[in-house]
Amino acid sequence: MYRTVATATTVGGLPTDSGEYVVSLDQVPRWSDTEYRSSLDYENEDPSFSNSYFADPLTSYSEITGNGMISRFPVEHEINSKIYLWRGNPWNLEVDAVVNATNESMDEAHSSLGLHAAAGPGLAEECATLGGCRTGMAKVTNAYDLPARRVIHTVGPKYAVKYHTAAENALSHCYRSCLELLIDNGLQSIAMGCIYTDSKNYPREPAAHVAIRTVRRFLEKQKDKIKAVVFCTTTAVDTEIYKRLLPLYFPRDKHEEEVAISKLPADVGDENGETIIDERKIRIKPLPKKAIPRPPQAPEDPPVSDVGLVRRNSSYLDSYLDPAFMSLIKDPDQRRKEQWEKTAQAQSSWNCARLLGFGDLGGPPLSVAEEYSLHSRYLSKATSINLSEIAEMKIVYRGGVDSEGRPVMVVVGAHFLLRCLDLERFILYVVKEFEPVIKKPYTIVYFHSAASLQLQPELGWMRRLQQILGRKHQRNLHAIYVLHPTFHLKATIFALQLFVDNVVWKKVVYVDRLLQLFRYVPREQLTIPDFVFQHDLEVNGGKGLIVDPRTKYVYQRP
Repeated sequence: MYRTVATATTVGGLPTDSGEYVVSLDQVPRWSDTEYRSSLDYENEDPSFSNSYFADPLTSYSEITGNGMISRFPVEHEINSKIYLWRGNPWNLEVDAVVNATNESMDEAHSSLGLHAAAGPGLAEECATLGGCRTGMAKVTNAYDLPARRVIHTVGPKYAVKYHTAAENALSHCYRSCLELLIDNGLQSIAMGCIYTDSKNYPREPAAHVAIRTVRRFLEKQKDKIKAVVFCTTTAVDTEIYKRLLPLYFPRDKHEEEVAISKLPADVGDENGETIIDERKIRIKPLPKKAIPRPPQAPEDPPVSDVGLVRRNSSYLDSYLDPAFMSLIKDPDQRRKEQWEKTAQAQSSWNCARLLGFGDLGGPPLSVAEEYSLHSRYLSKATSINLSEIAEMKIVYRGGVDSEGRPVMVVVGAHFLLRCLDLERFILYVVKEFEPVIKKPYTIVYFHSAASLQLQPELGWMRRLQQILGRKHQRNLHAIYVLHPTFHLKATIFALQLFVDNVVWKKVVYVDRLLQLFRYVPREQLTIPDFVFQHDLEVNGGKGLIVDPRTKYVYQRP
């Protein structure tokens, strides 16, 4: 079924076809031997990289010493020599064990695509006898027709922003359980695909951070028992993610180590790579070694009638307590109570917006990590489904560039038919269309022409859309040019400035005439619906404008 491949498959090579050939470990280049260095070109780094997206929480300042910072992942050549990155299916590799990402039932339908077909029916039969597997755990079976000796099955977690920490730790435990089983079975090399799956909504890049840092921490303790760990990717997106993140956790020289200090997220986990949870920290310090001596006293037995009234001498107890014991950090329950109070206060503060008819803006703002995860999940879903019916409505579409070369997104208010529009699918379409544009400075042109009679979405929905687009949208948006604004629209934008975001909505520029808009965005760079020209003539009375109805060319009246 398999044949040996004659040439080595490089890090950036094409994916292998399952069942066609076997790739031995010596044909896969080591990470430490790879000449690829574009991941270090941080001076010309694309600002769309999600590492730059985490601009605020980067760098743990608790590790600053002197004038420099301590690297949390120093150069370790021995560990680096055990790391491989390979584009292809793991079961084509001739290694001791391959990892299969499956579900709790360990059935074939929910396993890594193509693995059971390559291994043969015996694998499914053995999996059926194991009684399933819990999330975060792993079980081992024979490999049957695969070139590997064993298959290690593990169950990745489902992802939700609310349970972000639990999902991170469960995913970390998946990788660690696989490595522990590898050692327990006397094996030394393992090929690991991406354990997260699209069906479980785990964002790809955060998952890669967890995978790589968990393997690094495990190898720091067990490097003598493991010969090779091969990270296998099957898509170009995953390959590029691993190329960028591997130098952060497995730096190959001092330059990569220095770059990693500033590029690593603030939270890289504990000694096992798991996320640190403050509520689980032990906050009691040991008692002092030396107790204050007390003069000997003869024991006195209190009267039986007074036993229930005997009270301890508080000064005596204080002598045995470390003063630091009494200055504990805030109790977790108290912190949660304060968080609930803060949420309730935030919700009540938006009541005025609700009373003014702008909708419900309740809920506290999202953190950077929450926004990033939210955006990743929406983008992943948007790229996997057909949204052609939204595209045909021509509500949002890509224009050309503005007068300074920035890309333009066009929004047509009159096409936003709220009664017949699925808002959730529309959000997915907006995220998909805006993603390639918001990575760099860009401009929005909004045609409010003849849109005053349409139902408009509430501010709460607008706030949600802005949270999903994330901070890249807020940072890179240059201006929003609003054509033919009405008094109601201006009041709504004022409410957006007041209740939603004072940064984005301060960038609104009102434009009353098409000719004014063409000063900012050239006519040839825009696809303008016919009714916009007609509305401009009706509102402005044709003064200053002449429209050719055949060519739609607009020029100024002499």
